[in-house]
Amino acid sequence: MEEHRSRRVSEAVKEELAEIIGFEMEDPRLLSVNVTAAEVSPDMRVAHVKYSAEKGAEKAAQTALEHARGFLKHELANRLNLRRVPDLHFASDTHPDAESRIDFLLRRTKKMKSRD
Repeated sequence: MEEHRSRRVSEAVKEELAEIIGFEMEDPRLLSVNVTAAEVSPDMRVAHVKYSAEKGAEKAAQTALEHARGFLKHELANRLNLRRVPDLHFASDTHPDAESRIDFLLRRTKKMKSRD
């Protein structure tokens, strides 16, 4: 049950951050940033957010995200109905497509296994 909630909150955090960063922030350092994954800890206190950015712009994007951390957390609090909004920790995603592909394959395998 807890794993299911954590996964749901992770997906909601990812979607909301992608929308906020992609469409609502005006920082030019974040123009090339795409949120690729968000992993919320089981106790809902920490969210590890992975992002991809253009080659050479990772450092500037990391600085901008760290600077906007408080604003992003405040926006998440306004949009998500959570008792505690997780602290955001950002990291550049070195292989943005590989992890999502692996997650997809693991979920598909788990579903097929549960059908048997």
